[in-house]
Amino acid sequence: MSVTVRELGLDGVLEICPEQYKDSRGFFCETWSQRSHPALDNLKPFVQDNHSLSREKGVLRGLHYQLPPHAQDKLVRVVRGAILDVAVDIRRGSSTFGRWVALELSGEKWNQILVPKGFAHGFVTLVPDTEVIYKVTDYYTAECDRAIRFDDPDLAITWPLPVEQISLSDKDRAAPILRDAETFTFQCELAA
Repeated sequence: MSVTVRELGLDGVLEICPEQYKDSRGFFCETWSQRSHPALDNLKPFVQDNHSLSREKGVLRGLHYQLPPHAQDKLVRVVRGAILDVAVDIRRGSSTFGRWVALELSGEKWNQILVPKGFAHGFVTLVPDTEVIYKVTDYYTAECDRAIRFDDPDLAITWPLPVEQISLSDKDRAAPILRDAETFTFQCELAA
Protein backbone atom coordinates (compact mmCIF):
# COMPACT_ATOMS: atom_id res chain seq x y z
CA MET A 1 0.00 0.00 0.00
CA SER A 2 1.17 3.50 -0.77
CA VAL A 3 1.05 6.18 1.89
CA THR A 4 2.22 9.79 2.04
CA VAL A 5 3.51 11.13 5.37
CA ARG A 6 4.07 14.84 5.94
CA GLU A 7 5.58 16.55 9.01
CA LEU A 8 3.40 19.40 10.31
CA GLY A 9 6.06 21.50 12.03
CA LEU A 10 5.86 20.16 15.59
CA ASP A 11 7.97 17.21 16.72
CA GLY A 12 6.15 13.98 15.84
CA VAL A 13 2.87 15.53 14.62
CA LEU A 14 2.28 14.03 11.18
CA GLU A 15 -0.31 14.05 8.43
CA ILE A 16 -0.77 10.56 7.01
CA CYS A 17 -2.52 10.08 3.68
CA PRO A 18 -3.17 6.44 2.75
CA GLU A 19 -3.98 5.67 -0.86
CA GLN A 20 -7.45 4.47 -1.84
CA TYR A 21 -7.79 1.85 -4.56
CA LYS A 22 -11.03 2.65 -6.36
CA ASP A 23 -13.09 0.92 -8.98
CA SER A 24 -16.76 0.85 -10.01
CA ARG A 25 -17.68 -1.08 -6.83
CA GLY A 26 -16.17 1.44 -4.41
CA PHE A 27 -12.72 1.51 -2.82
CA PHE A 28 -10.28 -0.36 -0.61
CA CYS A 29 -7.82 1.31 1.72
CA GLU A 30 -5.37 0.12 4.35
CA THR A 31 -6.00 2.96 6.81
CA TRP A 32 -3.15 2.06 9.16
CA SER A 33 0.08 0.13 8.88
CA GLN A 34 2.97 0.38 11.31
CA ARG A 35 5.28 -0.09 8.29
CA SER A 36 4.02 3.12 6.65
CA HIS A 37 6.88 5.37 7.68
CA PRO A 38 10.11 5.12 9.71
CA ALA A 39 8.89 7.92 12.04
CA LEU A 40 6.18 5.53 13.26
CA ASP A 41 8.58 2.75 14.28
CA ASN A 42 8.66 3.76 17.96
CA LEU A 43 4.89 3.84 18.47
CA LYS A 44 3.47 1.46 20.99
CA PRO A 45 0.70 -0.74 19.59
CA PHE A 46 -2.76 0.80 19.42
CA VAL A 47 -5.01 -0.72 22.09
CA GLN A 48 -8.31 1.14 21.76
CA ASP A 49 -10.39 2.68 18.98
CA ASN A 50 -12.77 5.58 19.70
CA HIS A 51 -15.61 6.77 17.44
CA SER A 52 -17.54 10.02 17.85
CA LEU A 53 -20.53 11.43 16.00
CA SER A 54 -21.24 15.15 16.17
CA ARG A 55 -24.70 16.05 14.91
CA GLU A 56 -24.06 19.77 14.49
CA LYS A 57 -21.47 22.04 12.91
CA GLY A 58 -19.43 23.72 15.65
CA VAL A 59 -19.13 20.84 18.12
CA LEU A 60 -15.72 21.25 19.76
CA ARG A 61 -14.12 18.33 21.59
CA GLY A 62 -10.93 19.13 23.44
CA LEU A 63 -8.26 20.03 24.11
CA HIS A 64 -7.76 16.58 25.71
CA TYR A 65 -4.79 14.46 26.79
CA GLN A 66 -3.78 11.81 29.32
CA LEU A 67 -0.81 12.11 31.66
CA PRO A 68 1.75 9.34 32.26
CA PRO A 69 1.73 6.54 33.00
CA HIS A 70 -1.25 6.36 30.60
CA ALA A 71 -0.23 8.98 28.02
CA GLN A 72 -1.58 8.28 24.54
CA ASP A 73 -0.45 8.66 20.96
CA LYS A 74 -3.55 9.26 18.80
CA LEU A 75 -4.17 8.56 15.13
CA VAL A 76 -7.25 10.53 14.08
CA ARG A 77 -9.32 10.28 10.89
CA VAL A 78 -12.72 11.41 9.66
CA VAL A 79 -14.98 8.89 7.95
CA ARG A 80 -17.85 11.32 7.28
CA GLY A 81 -17.88 15.10 7.34
CA ALA A 82 -14.98 17.40 8.18
CA ILE A 83 -13.12 18.82 11.18
CA LEU A 84 -10.37 21.26 11.98
CA ASP A 85 -8.01 19.17 14.10
CA VAL A 86 -5.56 20.86 16.49
CA ALA A 87 -2.48 19.55 18.33
CA VAL A 88 -0.83 21.69 21.05
CA ASP A 89 2.66 21.02 22.43
CA ILE A 90 2.26 20.76 26.23
CA ARG A 91 5.75 19.46 27.01
CA ARG A 92 7.18 21.98 29.49
CA GLY A 93 10.80 22.61 28.55
CA SER A 94 10.22 21.92 24.86
CA SER A 95 11.34 24.66 22.46
CA THR A 96 7.82 24.56 20.98
CA PHE A 97 5.86 24.49 24.27
CA GLY A 98 2.47 26.17 23.76
CA ARG A 99 2.70 26.12 19.96
CA TRP A 100 -0.05 24.47 17.97
CA VAL A 101 -0.75 23.16 14.49
CA ALA A 102 -4.11 22.72 12.79
CA LEU A 103 -5.10 20.46 9.93
CA GLU A 104 -8.43 20.00 8.17
CA LEU A 105 -9.40 16.33 8.10
CA SER A 106 -12.33 15.07 6.07
CA GLY A 107 -13.96 11.97 4.73
CA GLU A 108 -13.34 13.38 1.27
CA LYS A 109 -9.61 14.11 1.75
CA TRP A 110 -9.13 10.76 3.53
CA ASN A 111 -6.19 12.17 5.51
CA GLN A 112 -5.23 11.46 9.12
CA ILE A 113 -3.22 13.15 11.85
CA LEU A 114 -0.87 11.48 14.29
CA VAL A 115 -0.84 13.34 17.62
CA PRO A 116 1.96 12.02 19.86
CA LYS A 117 2.16 11.88 23.64
CA GLY A 118 2.91 15.27 25.12
CA PHE A 119 0.37 17.06 22.95
CA ALA A 120 -3.17 18.14 23.77
CA HIS A 121 -5.67 17.32 21.03
CA GLY A 122 -8.98 18.80 20.00
CA PHE A 123 -11.20 19.34 17.01
CA VAL A 124 -14.22 21.31 15.88
CA THR A 125 -16.72 20.00 13.35
CA LEU A 126 -17.04 21.98 10.14
CA VAL A 127 -20.24 20.30 8.92
CA PRO A 128 -23.17 18.48 10.56
CA ASP A 129 -23.13 14.70 11.09
CA THR A 130 -19.36 14.35 11.28
CA GLU A 131 -17.89 11.02 12.40
CA VAL A 132 -14.35 10.81 13.77
CA ILE A 133 -12.46 7.60 14.53
CA TYR A 134 -9.18 7.55 16.38
CA LYS A 135 -6.80 4.91 17.61
CA VAL A 136 -4.89 5.32 20.90
CA THR A 137 -1.84 3.59 22.37
CA ASP A 138 -3.14 3.40 25.95
CA TYR A 139 -6.55 2.83 27.50
CA TYR A 140 -8.74 5.64 28.77
CA THR A 141 -7.85 6.21 32.43
CA ALA A 142 -10.00 8.73 34.31
CA GLU A 143 -7.33 9.65 36.88
CA CYS A 144 -4.89 10.63 34.08
CA ASP A 145 -7.47 12.41 31.90
CA ARG A 146 -6.91 16.17 31.52
CA ALA A 147 -8.08 19.06 29.35
CA ILE A 148 -7.07 22.62 28.46
CA ARG A 149 -9.38 25.48 27.48
CA PHE A 150 -9.93 25.69 23.74
CA ASP A 151 -9.94 29.50 23.95
CA ASP A 152 -6.85 29.98 26.13
CA PRO A 153 -5.70 33.51 25.15
CA ASP A 154 -2.02 32.53 25.48
CA LEU A 155 -2.49 29.78 22.87
CA ALA A 156 -4.59 31.99 20.58
CA ILE A 157 -5.81 29.08 18.46
CA THR A 158 -7.54 30.26 15.32
CA TRP A 159 -10.79 28.30 15.33
CA PRO A 160 -12.87 28.66 12.13
CA LEU A 161 -16.07 29.62 13.97
CA PRO A 162 -16.99 32.41 16.38
CA VAL A 163 -17.07 31.34 20.04
CA GLU A 164 -20.85 31.80 20.20
CA GLN A 165 -21.26 29.13 17.47
CA ILE A 166 -19.17 26.53 19.33
CA SER A 167 -20.83 23.76 21.35
CA LEU A 168 -18.82 22.41 24.31
CA SER A 169 -19.28 19.76 26.97
CA ASP A 170 -19.40 20.95 30.60
CA LYS A 171 -16.01 19.27 31.16
CA ASP A 172 -14.39 21.22 28.31
CA ARG A 173 -16.02 24.48 29.38
CA ALA A 174 -14.49 24.06 32.88
CA ALA A 175 -10.97 23.15 31.65
CA PRO A 176 -8.06 25.29 32.90
CA ILE A 177 -5.81 27.37 30.69
CA LEU A 178 -2.41 25.89 29.81
CA ARG A 179 -0.56 28.02 32.38
CA ASP A 180 -2.60 26.37 35.18
CA ALA A 181 -2.82 22.85 33.73
CA GLU A 182 -0.93 19.77 34.79
CA THR A 183 1.21 18.88 31.78
CA PHE A 184 4.25 16.90 30.67
CA THR A 185 7.92 17.47 31.43
CA PHE A 186 9.76 17.47 28.11
CA GLN A 187 12.52 14.91 28.79
CA CYS A 188 11.40 12.69 31.65
CA GLU A 189 7.80 11.65 31.19
CA LEU A 190 7.59 11.03 27.46
CA ALA A 191 9.56 7.81 27.69
CA ALA A 192 6.90 6.34 29.98
